[in-house]
Amino acid sequence: MPDAAQLRDSTQIVLHRETVEGLEPPLDEAFTVSIVSEGEDQRRIIGSPVEIKAASESLARRGICIR
Repeated sequence: MPDAAQLRDSTQIVLHRETVEGLEPPLDEAFTVSIVSEGEDQRRIIGSPVEIKAASESLARRGICIR
């Protein structure tokens, strides 16, 4: 049976609010993901493993470290 933490890591990204708000085009327009507030300072990006991987690669190409 898969580890819950591993599944969670493959379906979400947590970033600072400023990072998410400064992206053009916004991630939720470029990929099939949802962005929800996680407190005042963080945003949680949630999607399928395929979409999260694509979004992660896009963020990495922009120089944004997510790990």
